[in-house]
Amino acid sequence: MIWYVLLVAAVAGERVAELVVARRNERWSTARGATETGQGHYPAMVVLHTGLLVACPAEVWLADRPFVPALAWPMLAVLVGAQALRWWCISTLGPRWNTRVIVVPGLPLVTGGPYRWRWLRHPNYVAVVAEGVALPLVHTAWVTAAAFTVLNAALLTVRIRCENRALATTVTSTTPAPA
Repeated sequence: MIWYVLLVAAVAGERVAELVVARRNERWSTARGATETGQGHYPAMVVLHTGLLVACPAEVWLADRPFVPALAWPMLAVLVGAQALRWWCISTLGPRWNTRVIVVPGLPLVTGGPYRWRWLRHPNYVAVVAEGVALPLVHTAWVTAAAFTVLNAALLTVRIRCENRALATTVTSTTPAPA
């Protein structure tokens, strides 16, 4: 189980790196007159994602979950793919990416990278959903996977509506984000 705890710790480290990037990007956006919306749901998002990282090893330990290679290896591949997609989103959005809903007025919508597909408006949330299923299932923490999925679906419903309202004020463009 120690390797699983190390895997969850690595994902936690990745989340800390995201927060560092988000804080830097928040300063960039604020300097350009950005507005933040959706502050009410942000604490719930922090609690839910922190809970995922705590619950994964806790369920494995407390419920004595077995390691099932036929499930673990595909879920590890999904987890790695989710991280790659997340960082593709972060790099595509550049200084406009954030863990909060922050919009700089007058900037065009980003339509490059994973945002080029009109049918996939929020690819970063695909990464979040995939990670929320895969990370627990790497070590058969199925209760955590199910609970996170249900709670995350409710939270993403609120979050995506909030983000869509905020983005509706920007001008649509076919150019990628400025670096």
